[in-house]
Amino acid sequence: MTPVPPEAPRGCPLCPRLVAYRQENARREPTWFNDPAPSFGDPQARLLIAGLAPGRTGANRTGRPFTGDHAGWLLYQTLLETGFARGTYDARPDDGLELVDCLITNAVRCAPPGNKPLPVEEATCRPFLTARIAALPRLKVIVTLGDVSRRNVLKALGRPASAMAAGHGSEGVVDGLAILNSYHCSRLNTNTGRLTPEMFRNVFLRARDLIAAT
Repeated sequence: MTPVPPEAPRGCPLCPRLVAYRQENARREPTWFNDPAPSFGDPQARLLIAGLAPGRTGANRTGRPFTGDHAGWLLYQTLLETGFARGTYDARPDDGLELVDCLITNAVRCAPPGNKPLPVEEATCRPFLTARIAALPRLKVIVTLGDVSRRNVLKALGRPASAMAAGHGSEGVVDGLAILNSYHCSRLNTNTGRLTPEMFRNVFLRARDLIAAT
Protein backbone atom coordinates (compact mmCIF):
# COMPACT_ATOMS: atom_id res chain seq x y z
CA MET A 1 0.00 0.00 0.00
CA THR A 2 1.33 3.43 -0.95
CA PRO A 3 1.98 5.58 2.14
CA VAL A 4 -0.31 8.58 2.58
CA PRO A 5 1.64 11.82 2.07
CA PRO A 6 1.47 14.62 4.64
CA GLU A 7 -0.06 16.99 2.09
CA ALA A 8 -3.16 16.50 -0.03
CA PRO A 9 -2.39 16.69 -3.76
CA ARG A 10 -3.50 19.50 -6.00
CA GLY A 11 -6.88 18.61 -7.43
CA CYS A 12 -7.58 16.08 -4.66
CA PRO A 13 -10.77 14.17 -5.68
CA LEU A 14 -11.66 12.51 -2.37
CA CYS A 15 -14.57 14.65 -1.11
CA PRO A 16 -17.21 15.27 -3.81
CA ARG A 17 -18.90 18.19 -2.02
CA LEU A 18 -15.59 19.96 -1.42
CA VAL A 19 -14.47 19.31 -4.99
CA ALA A 20 -17.69 20.88 -6.29
CA TYR A 21 -17.23 23.88 -4.01
CA ARG A 22 -13.62 24.25 -5.11
CA GLN A 23 -14.69 24.16 -8.76
CA GLU A 24 -17.44 26.69 -8.10
CA ASN A 25 -14.91 29.04 -6.52
CA ALA A 26 -12.53 28.52 -9.43
CA ARG A 27 -15.25 29.52 -11.89
CA ARG A 28 -16.08 32.63 -9.87
CA GLU A 29 -12.49 33.54 -8.94
CA PRO A 30 -10.08 31.88 -11.38
CA THR A 31 -7.03 33.74 -10.03
CA TRP A 32 -7.46 32.25 -6.52
CA PHE A 33 -5.57 29.18 -5.29
CA ASN A 34 -8.75 27.03 -5.14
CA ASP A 35 -7.05 23.79 -4.07
CA PRO A 36 -6.16 21.88 -0.91
CA ALA A 37 -4.19 24.35 1.21
CA PRO A 38 -0.70 23.04 2.02
CA SER A 39 0.81 23.28 5.48
CA PHE A 40 3.11 26.21 6.14
CA GLY A 41 6.20 26.51 8.29
CA ASP A 42 9.29 24.75 9.57
CA PRO A 43 9.58 21.04 8.64
CA GLN A 44 11.67 20.57 11.81
CA ALA A 45 9.07 22.29 14.00
CA ARG A 46 8.50 21.28 17.60
CA LEU A 47 5.15 23.10 17.58
CA LEU A 48 2.28 22.17 15.27
CA ILE A 49 -0.80 24.37 15.05
CA ALA A 50 -3.90 22.59 13.76
CA GLY A 51 -6.84 24.54 12.44
CA LEU A 52 -10.05 23.03 11.12
CA ALA A 53 -10.25 24.01 7.43
CA PRO A 54 -9.23 26.81 5.06
CA GLY A 55 -11.49 29.84 4.76
CA ARG A 56 -12.93 30.59 1.34
CA THR A 57 -11.29 34.02 1.14
CA GLY A 58 -8.32 32.99 3.29
CA ALA A 59 -6.16 30.00 2.41
CA ASN A 60 -8.49 28.96 -0.40
CA ARG A 61 -7.72 32.31 -2.00
CA THR A 62 -4.04 32.72 -1.10
CA GLY A 63 -2.76 29.16 -0.71
CA ARG A 64 -1.29 29.76 2.77
CA PRO A 65 -3.06 28.82 6.02
CA PHE A 66 -4.77 31.70 7.84
CA THR A 67 -3.61 34.20 5.23
CA GLY A 68 -6.12 36.72 3.93
CA ASP A 69 -8.89 36.26 6.48
CA HIS A 70 -9.57 37.81 9.88
CA ALA A 71 -8.21 34.91 11.94
CA GLY A 72 -4.73 35.29 10.47
CA TRP A 73 -4.13 38.72 11.97
CA LEU A 74 -4.38 37.51 15.56
CA LEU A 75 -2.67 34.19 14.89
CA TYR A 76 0.40 35.56 13.15
CA GLN A 77 0.73 38.55 15.47
CA THR A 78 0.68 36.17 18.41
CA LEU A 79 3.31 33.95 16.81
CA LEU A 80 5.50 37.00 16.23
CA GLU A 81 5.08 38.10 19.85
CA THR A 82 5.91 34.65 21.24
CA GLY A 83 8.93 34.00 19.02
CA PHE A 84 7.37 31.41 16.73
CA ALA A 85 7.57 33.71 13.70
CA ARG A 86 9.77 36.46 12.29
CA GLY A 87 9.26 39.13 9.68
CA THR A 88 6.04 40.98 8.92
CA TYR A 89 2.60 39.54 8.34
CA ASP A 90 0.86 41.44 5.56
CA ALA A 91 -1.90 38.92 4.70
CA ARG A 92 -0.12 37.89 1.50
CA PRO A 93 1.75 34.62 0.87
CA ASP A 94 4.69 36.65 -0.49
CA ASP A 95 4.98 38.94 2.55
CA GLY A 96 8.21 37.21 3.63
CA LEU A 97 6.87 35.99 6.98
CA GLU A 98 8.72 32.95 8.31
CA LEU A 99 7.67 30.55 11.04
CA VAL A 100 10.27 29.54 13.63
CA ASP A 101 10.10 26.05 15.14
CA CYS A 102 6.43 26.04 14.15
CA LEU A 103 4.22 24.62 11.41
CA ILE A 104 0.54 25.32 10.65
CA THR A 105 -1.84 22.82 9.09
CA ASN A 106 -5.56 22.12 8.85
CA ALA A 107 -7.51 18.98 9.70
CA VAL A 108 -9.44 19.40 6.43
CA ARG A 109 -7.37 20.79 3.59
CA CYS A 110 -10.11 22.14 1.29
CA ALA A 111 -12.43 25.04 2.06
CA PRO A 112 -15.93 23.80 2.96
CA PRO A 113 -19.20 25.62 2.28
CA GLY A 114 -20.11 27.77 5.25
CA ASN A 115 -16.74 27.01 6.87
CA LYS A 116 -18.19 23.72 8.15
CA PRO A 117 -16.82 20.41 6.89
CA LEU A 118 -19.00 17.35 7.27
CA PRO A 119 -17.88 14.53 9.61
CA VAL A 120 -17.33 12.27 6.59
CA GLU A 121 -15.03 14.92 5.07
CA GLU A 122 -13.08 15.18 8.31
CA ALA A 123 -12.64 11.40 8.32
CA THR A 124 -11.67 11.27 4.65
CA CYS A 125 -9.00 13.93 5.06
CA ARG A 126 -7.71 12.63 8.41
CA PRO A 127 -4.99 10.35 6.95
CA PHE A 128 -3.23 13.48 5.67
CA LEU A 129 -3.30 14.92 9.21
CA THR A 130 -1.96 11.68 10.67
CA ALA A 131 0.83 11.67 8.07
CA ARG A 132 1.57 15.37 8.70
CA ILE A 133 2.01 14.73 12.42
CA ALA A 134 4.18 11.68 11.78
CA ALA A 135 6.38 13.63 9.34
CA LEU A 136 7.53 16.09 12.02
CA PRO A 137 10.53 14.37 13.62
CA ARG A 138 11.01 16.86 16.47
CA LEU A 139 7.36 17.50 17.31
CA LYS A 140 6.64 18.13 21.01
CA VAL A 141 3.44 20.23 21.23
CA ILE A 142 0.24 20.54 19.20
CA VAL A 143 -2.02 23.57 19.61
CA THR A 144 -5.54 22.88 18.37
CA LEU A 145 -7.68 25.83 17.33
CA GLY A 146 -11.18 24.96 18.40
CA ASP A 147 -12.83 21.84 19.73
CA VAL A 148 -13.47 20.26 16.33
CA SER A 149 -9.77 20.55 15.56
CA ARG A 150 -8.99 19.03 18.95
CA ARG A 151 -11.21 16.03 18.19
CA ASN A 152 -9.62 15.57 14.77
CA VAL A 153 -6.09 15.64 16.15
CA LEU A 154 -6.96 13.09 18.83
CA LYS A 155 -8.57 10.81 16.24
CA ALA A 156 -5.56 11.28 13.93
CA LEU A 157 -3.44 9.98 16.82
CA GLY A 158 -5.73 7.00 17.28
CA ARG A 159 -7.51 8.30 20.38
CA PRO A 160 -11.19 9.04 21.01
CA ALA A 161 -12.36 12.63 21.31
CA SER A 162 -12.85 11.99 25.03
CA ALA A 163 -9.12 11.41 25.55
CA MET A 164 -8.78 15.00 26.77
CA ALA A 165 -11.17 17.66 27.96
CA ALA A 166 -12.74 20.23 25.68
CA GLY A 167 -12.56 23.98 26.20
CA HIS A 168 -10.04 26.76 26.02
CA GLY A 169 -6.79 26.00 27.84
CA SER A 170 -7.41 22.28 28.21
CA GLU A 171 -4.35 20.05 28.00
CA GLY A 172 -3.63 16.40 27.25
CA VAL A 173 -0.73 14.10 26.43
CA VAL A 174 -0.79 11.43 23.73
CA ASP A 175 2.26 9.29 23.01
CA GLY A 176 4.51 11.94 24.54
CA LEU A 177 2.95 14.80 22.58
CA ALA A 178 1.42 17.63 24.59
CA ILE A 179 -1.88 18.90 23.16
CA LEU A 180 -3.18 22.35 24.07
CA ASN A 181 -6.62 23.48 23.02
CA SER A 182 -7.59 27.09 22.33
CA TYR A 183 -10.75 28.76 21.23
CA HIS A 184 -10.49 29.45 17.51
CA CYS A 185 -9.15 32.88 16.60
CA SER A 186 -12.22 33.62 14.49
CA ARG A 187 -13.82 37.03 14.06
CA LEU A 188 -16.83 35.85 16.08
CA ASN A 189 -14.74 34.76 19.06
CA THR A 190 -12.51 37.84 19.09
CA ASN A 191 -15.27 40.39 18.46
CA THR A 192 -17.40 38.97 21.28
CA GLY A 193 -14.47 38.78 23.69
CA ARG A 194 -14.77 35.02 24.06
CA LEU A 195 -11.11 34.92 23.02
CA THR A 196 -8.88 37.85 23.93
CA PRO A 197 -5.34 38.46 22.63
CA GLU A 198 -4.02 37.76 26.13
CA MET A 199 -5.86 34.43 26.36
CA PHE A 200 -4.51 33.42 22.96
CA ARG A 201 -0.96 34.54 23.73
CA ASN A 202 -0.98 32.55 26.96
CA VAL A 203 -1.63 29.34 25.04
CA PHE A 204 1.52 29.87 22.99
CA LEU A 205 3.56 30.90 26.02
CA ARG A 206 2.46 27.64 27.60
CA ALA A 207 3.51 25.81 24.43
CA ARG A 208 6.94 27.43 24.65
CA ASP A 209 7.28 26.37 28.28
CA LEU A 210 6.39 22.78 27.40
CA ILE A 211 8.87 22.71 24.55
CA ALA A 212 11.62 24.03 26.81
CA ALA A 213 10.82 21.39 29.45
CA THR A 214 11.30 18.43 27.10
